[in-house]
Amino acid sequence: MGEVLNSEAQDVPRGNVAANDSGVRAAMESTRTKFLYGFGSVAFGVNDQSFAYILTFYYNQVIGLPALWVGSAILFVMAVDGFVDPIVGQISDNLRTRLGRRHPFMYASAIPIAVSYLLLWNPPHHWSNAALFYYLVVTAILVRASISLYEIPSSSLVAELTPDYDQRTSFFSWRNLFAWQGGLLMALLAFGVFFVADKAHPQGQLNPAGYVPYSITGAALIVFAVLLSTAGTHRFIPNFAVPPARKLTLLQTLREMYETLKHGSLLVLVVSSLFSFIAAGTLAALNIYFNTYFWRLDSHQIFLLTIVLVPGAIVAWAIATPVARHLGKKAAVITLWVSATSFYWFPMAARIVGYFPANGSPMLVPLLLVFGTIGTTLSIACDIIISSMLADIVEDSQLRTGRRSEGLFFAARSLVAKAVSGVGGFVAGALVAFVHLPPGADPATLDPQIPINLALVYFPVVFTLYTVALGCIAFYRIDREKHEDNLKKLSEQQVV
Repeated sequence: MGEVLNSEAQDVPRGNVAANDSGVRAAMESTRTKFLYGFGSVAFGVNDQSFAYILTFYYNQVIGLPALWVGSAILFVMAVDGFVDPIVGQISDNLRTRLGRRHPFMYASAIPIAVSYLLLWNPPHHWSNAALFYYLVVTAILVRASISLYEIPSSSLVAELTPDYDQRTSFFSWRNLFAWQGGLLMALLAFGVFFVADKAHPQGQLNPAGYVPYSITGAALIVFAVLLSTAGTHRFIPNFAVPPARKLTLLQTLREMYETLKHGSLLVLVVSSLFSFIAAGTLAALNIYFNTYFWRLDSHQIFLLTIVLVPGAIVAWAIATPVARHLGKKAAVITLWVSATSFYWFPMAARIVGYFPANGSPMLVPLLLVFGTIGTTLSIACDIIISSMLADIVEDSQLRTGRRSEGLFFAARSLVAKAVSGVGGFVAGALVAFVHLPPGADPATLDPQIPINLALVYFPVVFTLYTVALGCIAFYRIDREKHEDNLKKLSEQQVV
């Protein structure tokens, strides 16, 4: 469509816009604002950690559902839930209320997230497998849909809080920092406090009693984080863009969504995310299997592996902005991605070929700590920069369509993340079934070849997915110069 011809159709600001008022902009880009904004991601981190790392294991190994049933349930949940995101994104992009476009959704999400989260982790006892399957599907959909009401509008705020190329990376650094800290806190509480070993359950992660306090704590953290962050950015509502008052038919709405989502650089990030989230979902779901059966770690050792990720997330928060500034966002993502994957895979690959300490060796856990921490740190920094790249598409698209569509952009990536991370859970369940790892297996008596076979089928699948994802990033086209030129053109349109 080229650049917009009718600037009156564009989203318009009200009050003193941050881009034009240095005082307002300084407040919106302050450390206090970044802290309060980012803290809301504790809710996402708590929920995502539960879904990605524990849910499959819990319903399979603790509750007793067959792995393929659990994987299929999660696949269906993510596919259904993914379609909630563009609806929330499109509505929030065009909503006109006294509380702005985003905050009504954010305030309304807190209680539904907490209630549905509690239901998910406390299924009825003695139900049949079929009944538990449907219970898992329904409660998981409610959790994910409720999270969308907060996550999509909240993610979209960054493009309005700052137009600056580097500040956006800084905002997403805070967002990712708290998301990881929230997830890590729940993991630490799980393996350090709640998952207590007893005579019947020598490995605490197999003890069903620990999942009750785990779920209550998670629900409380989610409500607190959502409400604090939403209230913390409330005062800037008058400075955010207001969409023009329009009455659109369903056909017009779908046409606008299509025009927005066909942006080249957006498609590149979405396709890359499609493959990378399948790979990451597979790794996340299998991680506790590998720790339990491949490395034969107990809950205390898994706790140690988790606790060192706390400084890793802080280091990622500190390095993401300077690395992106020095290398450029695209080159930084490629460099960090390759490095992170290498550190993740080395220990297991080295063990398979006989060049890593044996299970029970005093060097095993320390080496796993080193490689895991470095790999996770680089991975977090990579994800921060990708989120910042997504925010930079907003102005480029605004020049073409006349609309600010932050919600729809972040919904598109979230849709892919949810839909295909479910595929990752399904792939994980399929791989577990393929190597015949039985539910409730005892690591002490399990055939040691089974977890090795699981690693051998895992490597080629995930390597292929990551290779395709990384290749897509090379086609992203918005660098610093292009972004600054977009801001200049938009500023000139407002003056006219």
